[in-house]
Amino acid sequence: MVNKTWRIIPRPLLETILNNHAQHHCVPQPLILHGPRGVGKTTLILEQKWNTGPHLTGYVDFAQPIESHHPAHGQSFPWTSWSNCPPPPLPAPQTQLERCLESMAQTGVKLGTITSHQIFTTLNKWHGLDATLCRILQSNSKSSKATLSDKVSNSVQWGRAVCAVSAQLNADEVDGIVEGGKVSMEEVAYFKEAMAGLRVAKEVIRVQQGWRRNAFRDLNRVGGFSRSLANSATDWPCLLLELLSLGAEIDYFQPKLIINNIEVLKHAVLTDDSTVCGSLYHDSLIWRIIALGANERCLPVILVTSDSRFLTVPPVGLNSRTMTINQAFGWTPQEAKMHMVDDYFSPYEWNLVVEVLGPSPRHLFELYALKQSNFYQKVMDEKGSTFEDIVDAYLAFLQVTVVNPAMDKALSLLQKFASDARNGKIPKDRLRFGAPWRHPPQIDNPALRLEWAKLQLMDFVQSLVNTEFGCGSNIVVSEDAEEPGF
Repeated sequence: MVNKTWRIIPRPLLETILNNHAQHHCVPQPLILHGPRGVGKTTLILEQKWNTGPHLTGYVDFAQPIESHHPAHGQSFPWTSWSNCPPPPLPAPQTQLERCLESMAQTGVKLGTITSHQIFTTLNKWHGLDATLCRILQSNSKSSKATLSDKVSNSVQWGRAVCAVSAQLNADEVDGIVEGGKVSMEEVAYFKEAMAGLRVAKEVIRVQQGWRRNAFRDLNRVGGFSRSLANSATDWPCLLLELLSLGAEIDYFQPKLIINNIEVLKHAVLTDDSTVCGSLYHDSLIWRIIALGANERCLPVILVTSDSRFLTVPPVGLNSRTMTINQAFGWTPQEAKMHMVDDYFSPYEWNLVVEVLGPSPRHLFELYALKQSNFYQKVMDEKGSTFEDIVDAYLAFLQVTVVNPAMDKALSLLQKFASDARNGKIPKDRLRFGAPWRHPPQIDNPALRLEWAKLQLMDFVQSLVNTEFGCGSNIVVSEDAEEPGF
């Protein structure tokens, strides 16, 4: 039996932790805010005032493209896991992140903290530029073959490419750089050079990714893992993160990045062979953020998630190089009683609610809304009806909208496991844990697989109930291993 209760972090303490992390211009590790859906993580983040003075906050919600389930599109299903929703195409969250970071980098350029030389130095540290810059200069109609044939250094080629791109900036783009302010011609030229440097850097990475397109195609076809290809797919956002981190200055330019629903990226659907799959992109992005903070310091990054994978199966290095707030925050039963009893629920009703549902703010809100509805009055007008009938109706609602879809998804996963095991796709060492798992159906019979899956699911649910919904795992993560061992 589990005697240790789920730890609850009071909201003031949580806000203090978040603000302490966000007030630094650079930090050695990202912060992961983990908690169940519906407890108010997004609301808490959006209420913080981190865009005043020197602070600049980029906010990206990877779940926003899921129109059928996101509040931005008039939908909200807080009890539904994002993994059960239709996954977005990978370019959608990828573009969201890149546009957010590009906008922040442009602000850094306007403040003079990101320069063309800084962009070149950072890019040259990680990428070979000879052939790429030659390709970019060749694609420019103003570049002569004689100029390209000279054996010159990367810095000279970079300067030529920046000059070519800078000359192509139109008047509106120049006005956007200076924002109509009174600046000297030298400052305008300085800003134009830095803005052109960002464009050249993006083109360098685009060209190099194009050269790896066949490798991307082969990797996506056969599956597997390639750290070099995964890092190549995340080169542009990670370069921008590094530039922003280098350009951060206390009390002048303090950028920070918030990525909400980071787990959606893992399930994003690949639409072409220009990049790696969503899970590789997800892990590479997080790993490189961790590495940047550990090696050189990174701007404050806050990853908001409801995925328990961040508690049980973290990407490589996540367990020791990140700060994770993984407890739910809200009211204890005693605190909730002070706010709820008499004003919203009678003492009798409250005792029933806290026994059946607990003090979850989302449950309390939805149950009170149901109590205020016409349905409540209709039920209570019936002879012999009590408040328990309203609670039963709410539990039935959760059963239909949350529990049943989750059980169906679990059954489909178990059936797929049985099918993969029969086809030899599951290593034998993964079948040695638990007697039932050693004996999945050996014949291709969907009905038999379904019965086997139901048996496994019933056994799991019963075990979970017996432990009062507490579970634990012994995790060993190796940097060279593709999967963690349990």
